[in-house]
Amino acid sequence: MAPAPMPRARAPRVEHHVQFWSASVLLVAAMGLVVMPRPALAQARPPVPVTISAPVAADVPIYQSGIGTVQAFNTVKIQSQVDGQLQKIAFVEGQKVKAGDLLAVVDPSLFQAALDQAIGKTQQDQASLANAETMLNRDQQLGARDFASQQTVDTQYSTVQQLKAQILQDNAAVSRARSQLAYTQITSPIDGRTGFRLVDVGNIVHPSDVSGIVVVTQTQPISVISTLAEEALPAVRAAQKAGPVPVIALDKAGQKLADGTLALVDNEISAQSGTIQLKSTFANADEALWPGQYVQIQVLTDTIRTALTVPSTALQRGPDGMFVYVIDAGEVAASRPVRAGQISGGTAVIEAGLAAGERVVTSGQYRLAPGLKVETTSAAAGGGGASTPPAE
Repeated sequence: MAPAPMPRARAPRVEHHVQFWSASVLLVAAMGLVVMPRPALAQARPPVPVTISAPVAADVPIYQSGIGTVQAFNTVKIQSQVDGQLQKIAFVEGQKVKAGDLLAVVDPSLFQAALDQAIGKTQQDQASLANAETMLNRDQQLGARDFASQQTVDTQYSTVQQLKAQILQDNAAVSRARSQLAYTQITSPIDGRTGFRLVDVGNIVHPSDVSGIVVVTQTQPISVISTLAEEALPAVRAAQKAGPVPVIALDKAGQKLADGTLALVDNEISAQSGTIQLKSTFANADEALWPGQYVQIQVLTDTIRTALTVPSTALQRGPDGMFVYVIDAGEVAASRPVRAGQISGGTAVIEAGLAAGERVVTSGQYRLAPGLKVETTSAAAGGGGASTPPAE
């Protein structure tokens, strides 16, 4: 008979006990983390570095913004008023000119001759009139003594009246000839700046020429034609009733170019675009505005007195609307819903939800959550407190 198999010895279960107790410890630790209060969790993290600022009460201007194009205050195409050869150009292209400055000269010789002829004809007729008046006086004396007939006296009287009428015509001819001669001296009718010369010396110019000699544009003052949304019209009309309405012109980058005033609101709203056109006037002393330039326009329609303001970077948008992070005395962050008004120029008006003296986070919010402890760095309070455009 074969010997009976020996029974196998059991291996110790130490490894299984170690694995079991390790899993139990991890489970208990995880449960501890789950039930650990959030403040305790916050205390376990290092403070979040943030920048803070305090709300500031300030007067905040309310602007209606639009886009516009700079337009010369006056534009004049300089043309000759008489036919003739262009004898002289008296300006330099791009030159600033005053009203009355000489710009060009048309050959005046023919017009001077016409004036001299008209003056000579006037003097001739004046001499004839003097002679006729002498003869009339003589005939009247002879007629009084019956040495001349009444018909002779009447005929001479008629001659005198005809010569007087002729002298009136002569004077008109002299005035016309003098005007024609003056037209050969072409002057600027306005203060402005010349453009490109459109004709050269030696050419024959005519009043009917389409191009003219040069175009003069007035840039001081200067105008801006702009558009606003039709919803802004009530605010603009109300501002007009209160007095002159300030207007600011900005370049494409938002840098201030000039200050002006509102001159005109168009008499109708465009049905196609739903906008209203405005015309503003700027002194433009430094000529920062140039005809044809694209600008942004801000029309000051109101000012909110002692409004509570914060830097616009403090505002965060959540599922329930706008909110800010407020830091309490213990340097712990809390989320606070707010109602924001105008946001402009890096500043936001807070209509509800904050009080003066509280501290709000202006940067570093991406790592922040309610209940977390923070390490604060102060910034300029309220961002200046005024929603003004960028300074020059």
